[in-house]
Amino acid sequence: MMSNENIKKVCSFYVSDWHLVTMLLPHINEKINEGTKITTILEYSTADKMETLLEKTKIQNKEKILNINWDKKELNNTTISNALKGENTTEIIISGTMEYIEKANKILEQYIYENEETIKNKAVTVINCYNISECKDQIKSILDEHQKVLNTSGEKEKDEYITSINIVN
Repeated sequence: MMSNENIKKVCSFYVSDWHLVTMLLPHINEKINEGTKITTILEYSTADKMETLLEKTKIQNKEKILNINWDKKELNNTTISNALKGENTTEIIISGTMEYIEKANKILEQYIYENEETIKNKAVTVINCYNISECKDQIKSILDEHQKVLNTSGEKEKDEYITSINIVN
């Protein structure tokens, strides 16, 4: 678990790549308006879907959203280092299989641990996006590892999300 108090972990659940990009789009647009750097660590490219979606919408930050790299990424220290470079407020969107997300988070945690001095003044939000068909039996444990939930209605407190889907503690 990431222990730095400036690091926030958010989870998200989606049913398809289209659902993922549709859910992320308003959130990303809002974060860009706030001056947040958005970066992705994706097991599978979603560039074509994001481009198609943006062509069909009238959204303020279309070019900035297109300039986010929506392509597949290799998991390594360079990918993590690049994700954390620059702005003081960064959001890292991680999407893929549960194994990919777990590996990305471990590399991220190790990088943060080894570079604590350079990270300590940054506000970092990690959004782990899970395909619900792969993780439906593990939602409770996923929620336990995260502080908030991002869905189509925005970022919500875990308790609010748990109540809305009737998960029994």
